[in-house]
Amino acid sequence: MEQLIETSFFNRDLSWLKFNERILMEAERSTVPLLERIKFLAIFSSNLDEFYRVRMPVLLALEKLSNKEDNDIRIDDHLLTAANQLISDQQQRYGKILQSDLIPLLKENQINLIYGEPFPADIQKSTTRYFLSQVMAFLQPVYVNASSDFFPSNNELYFLITLKKKEDAEVVILNVPSNQLPRFYKVESGDQTFVVFLDDIVRFHLDRVFPQADVTGCYSFKITRDAELDLKDEYSGNLSEQLEKQLMKRDLGLATRFLHQPGIPANVFELLKKLFNLKKANRIEGGRYHNLKDFMAFPVSLPKLSNQNWPKICNTDRIDGSLTEAIYKNDIIIHTPYQSYDSVLRFFNEAAIDAEVREIYVTLYRVASDSKIVNALISAAKNGKKVTVLVELKARFDEANNIKWAKKMKDAGVDIIYSVTALKVHAKVALVKRRIGNRMRYAGLFATGNFNESTAAFYTDHILMTANKEMLREVELLFIFLAKRVKPSSPDQIKFHHLLVAQFNLQQVFLNLIDREIEHARQGKPSGITIKMNNLEEKVLINKLYEASSAGVKIDMIVRSICRLIPGVAGMSENIKVTRIVDRYLEHGRVFIFNNLGKYDVYLGSADWMNRNIYRRIEVCFPVYDEQIKKEIMDIIEIQKQDNVQAVCIAENMDNIQVEADQKLVSSQHAIYEFLKNKS
Repeated sequence: MEQLIETSFFNRDLSWLKFNERILMEAERSTVPLLERIKFLAIFSSNLDEFYRVRMPVLLALEKLSNKEDNDIRIDDHLLTAANQLISDQQQRYGKILQSDLIPLLKENQINLIYGEPFPADIQKSTTRYFLSQVMAFLQPVYVNASSDFFPSNNELYFLITLKKKEDAEVVILNVPSNQLPRFYKVESGDQTFVVFLDDIVRFHLDRVFPQADVTGCYSFKITRDAELDLKDEYSGNLSEQLEKQLMKRDLGLATRFLHQPGIPANVFELLKKLFNLKKANRIEGGRYHNLKDFMAFPVSLPKLSNQNWPKICNTDRIDGSLTEAIYKNDIIIHTPYQSYDSVLRFFNEAAIDAEVREIYVTLYRVASDSKIVNALISAAKNGKKVTVLVELKARFDEANNIKWAKKMKDAGVDIIYSVTALKVHAKVALVKRRIGNRMRYAGLFATGNFNESTAAFYTDHILMTANKEMLREVELLFIFLAKRVKPSSPDQIKFHHLLVAQFNLQQVFLNLIDREIEHARQGKPSGITIKMNNLEEKVLINKLYEASSAGVKIDMIVRSICRLIPGVAGMSENIKVTRIVDRYLEHGRVFIFNNLGKYDVYLGSADWMNRNIYRRIEVCFPVYDEQIKKEIMDIIEIQKQDNVQAVCIAENMDNIQVEADQKLVSSQHAIYEFLKNKS
């Protein structure tokens, strides 16, 4: 049976919570513009909701399994307690940042966020008018008792209201319609701006909802329920099966958190516990307001309180003719969001109308809600081209959007490949085949992030445009395999000589590259490894990095989120440094640099080093052969290694420690923007 007490690795879930703490640090930072600090509060809240949906069910199930007398699973007795304590501490910190720092600063700028206080007289008429004309239409009070079948929706806002009507006491659940109306209502009065929660507009007018009763209590709450899990991503064999059985014992999703305003009467809570299956949920007393991820739509926009605008750089504007013809001559690299995503859109748009284009292949994992790329693919199919699209229907929380677009493409004549049930396709590749005379020319895209123009506005990624026939022929082989909708039967089923493809050669090639650096270090030759990724979890690769460190290889890692590798431990990882960068853009690109006696091998790609990416997905990492582009990537990573403003080091105890700054301050995202602007 798998044992879950480990000393050589950070716990995955605690590491993730420490990443969310790093988000909170940005909300605290006085040098961050005020309205951006509010956005970081929103990101923190959104992340925490996802933790309760995706990770907390596993922690609860593990605890239950470990407590069974006939079970030999051992987990860290303090894991669930430690996670709950971290969350509690962070939420206390969150409340202090909002109430003690940000609300007073907003007021100094004539922005009044009404937070737990009566409405000023100046805005009462306006809010009442809004309630009567807009809000009231969406209110749906439900009277509950022991036989009620009402079931609150996941992560939506409700009031629990106690009424006294003549001699009778009643309990009512009232929705706060934030899924139909904006969460905030803004009123301008003179030089002052007032921002009011939708919750308070409903609360302030309860006498109009229940005119025949006295409201004796009103308590906000929300229930978070688990998302679907594929536990084979993380656990194997019998343990995975036992966890699945535990999580199947749920009614419309196991409730993992009941977050509520304090003061709910005990007898009323007992009623809710039975009705809503809250027996195993974490009961957490929060504040008056929940779902503060809605701060992302805070209805005030002032340049002086926001990030300085960085106009997008378009490095293909100088190409007057066909972009594809330019790619035939030289590889092109796009670094979003510093550089404009228009170049990628142009690639697909030109392919859609180019009379010489015969075939287009692309993988789609997360699609923009109004995807220009998908519209170009639809046009290409209607223009008589053979268009093949691999659509991943299991992209968590994006399933419905992907299904919608898949149907539209299929109706237009696009050949749709759905990934096999037990295998996600996370690769980001595209191929265009163009007939020139009697031969077929290839051009394509390899990316570290999704083909999604919406996320490209704030995710840092790299998109390589190339006509390298050998690399693109391997992409074509991959699509032929994916069309069969089967799992790989062996790593040697397709021989990849250039691309690193998970399920085939990706893990082994990375192990070989690390081994080569180990051998060079042992021989006293130059060695070194620099890796940037979102998440680092997989133990085989981590252990190989530990081996390299022990051999004297210097290893620099930039890991945004989960990091199970423990850096700086004598005899194990003393030559490994791990930093984490959080700034205005979400660090998303995966970059792998190996010294190779000063000749440097550089790979980019879609794959983090997590169990799911290595063992249960199709991922593609790709080499950078163009020497100028290789140097550009290495220069960008070197800037990030020098960051002493937005970077923190991950310490032996998992803490986020601010990187020590010398006299020269380096904020890497700003420095990268200036670097690329000067190159253009």
